[in-house]
Order: sequence, then structure tokens, then C-alpha cells
Amino acid sequence: MKPFPVVTSTLSPRHLADYVQDTYHLSAGTTCKLLKAGINHSYLINNGESKYVFRVYSLNWRTRAEIEEELRLLNLLQEKGISVSYPLKDDKGKYIQELPAPEGVRFGVLFSYANGDKLLNFPAELHYTVGETMARIHQLTQNMDLERITYAPDVLLIAPFEHLDKFLPAESEEMTWMLSIQNYLLEELEKADKSKLRKGAVHMDIWFDNLNITEDGRITIFDFDFCGNGWLCNDIAYYILQLHSTEKDETERMQKLDSFLKGYESITPINAEEKRMLAMLGVSIYFFYLGVQCQRFDNWSNVFMNETHLKRFINILIKPYFEKNVIG
Repeated sequence: MKPFPVVTSTLSPRHLADYVQDTYHLSAGTTCKLLKAGINHSYLINNGESKYVFRVYSLNWRTRAEIEEELRLLNLLQEKGISVSYPLKDDKGKYIQELPAPEGVRFGVLFSYANGDKLLNFPAELHYTVGETMARIHQLTQNMDLERITYAPDVLLIAPFEHLDKFLPAESEEMTWMLSIQNYLLEELEKADKSKLRKGAVHMDIWFDNLNITEDGRITIFDFDFCGNGWLCNDIAYYILQLHSTEKDETERMQKLDSFLKGYESITPINAEEKRMLAMLGVSIYFFYLGVQCQRFDNWSNVFMNETHLKRFINILIKPYFEKNVIG
């Protein structure tokens, strides 16, 4: 009987263990464990001596060329001493594997393991270190051009509605509000003094879920899947945005925010125009990631995505942040 076509699949960890062991010449007894079946699928590889992460990209999520550019950026950062999870070559010198999954050929890449743990809340001095690290990344990526997406205003604020309107009714208060704020933000981003906004390669997803911290305070950043081109202050804006969503105590939040910014500016300054744009860019990035959640319903977000989720996200996260930090 011919197999029925599938939208997505989860590759067998047991068989991936054998595949990775053979492809990368790891020692016998290498194990594989699924870490996360998210936008892409991540597996923990352990050969007893070392750990790695094998990422299996979702079908048609990234082209080979886009992945090559992600890896080019990671190799640059790793070579310059930035603590990132970087790609590893197989025994033939290749970074990218082709895996014949049921839905089609998926790409796979083996990455170095980021030592430490994910910490939802961590002390202000570590936010200082994150700021330092982000600034050092930006020193290297300023004016760098990747053959990947450019996070222009239309990508952040217009494209998401191609997917959002499938889940949020046009007549709802939330959609009406989103559209009004979209217009406001598009106008404000257009008025920005672009000569003052540093641009280059950006990560676009630096927050607690994409960095590991060791007990002695060493930080490693990973998951550059959303890297692209844009204003460098997008990364600053997103980190601040996530700090507001994860740190509910205002005094603690402000201390950590201040520490993060001081850490960043101990390496390179954030000019006045970039600071003025931070809150507006944060809300714009919220729009973008809501669009991603809606776009990836069939093979990721269906476990949580519905009209109620969107309304709660808008009313609990986006609206308060906008009202307090953009127009407040």
C-alpha cells in the first residue's frame, strides 16, 4: 500500500542516532533524544564524551541557500570569539545533510552544544553580560549583508496579516485595534531618521529561550534560524520586549533592563534615534511573530493557536506594552 502523504513528520531518534554516528564518525553507542518539535525539530546527540544538537529543518521552511547564510554568520561569530552554538562538518566536509522524510527532503545540521541551562529569570549582572555579547555581535555584523530576508516594515507589519486574518475575525475589536496600530507604526517607522539607525545582520530572536547559562555565568547564544538583515536595534528591541513579558516585578525588570543596556553600551553606544525606536520596533516584532504562529499552524502551532489565544496575546501582551512604552 502506498503511504499516505503527510504535512510533517518526526524523525525517529533511534534511527537518527545511527545516522549521525555514521555521518559524523562519532563513537559507538551514540544516542539521540528529541528536544523540541517546534518550528524546526531539535535533537540532543550524546556520544558519552560530548553533546551536540542536530536540527532538522521543516520542509520548505528554509532554502539551502538561506541555511548556508545562517551558517556563514555563525562561523564568523565563532571565529571571532563570540560564544554561539556553531555548525559542525561531517566526515566529507559538509555542513548540510539531506534527509528523505515522508513529506519530502528536509535539511539537517549538527551544531555544537551550548553548555548550561535555560533560565527564565536570572540576575541583573547576567543581563549585563547578554548586553555585552549582543553588542559584540553587532560590531561584527554591522553593514554585513546576508542573502536572507530583510526585516523591513512591510515584513514586520503588513505580511503577518496574510495569515492573521485566518484566525482573527475582521470584525473583532482586536483586529480593528491591530490594524489601527499597524498604520500608526508604519507611519512612525517611515519617519525614522534612517541615517542614524545602524543596519546589518540581526539575530531577531535573542531571549532566555535561545541562550544557555552555566553556573559560573558563561552565556552561549543559539538558534539563528530567524537571522536576516535589518536595523541592529531590532535585536535590542526584542530583548527588551521579552524582558517585559518574563519579568513581572517592575523594580526587578527595570534593574535588569538598565543592566542589559549598560552592558551593551559598555561595548558600543546606542544612539538617541535607536533608543527612540525601541518600543515601536518591539511591538512591530510582536506583529511579525504572531504572523509566524499563524503561518505555521499545520505543522507546529495548532496545539495552542486559535482565536482565543490571539485575543489573549493581544490584550495581555501587545496592548499593555504599546500603551505604556509607545504612547505612554
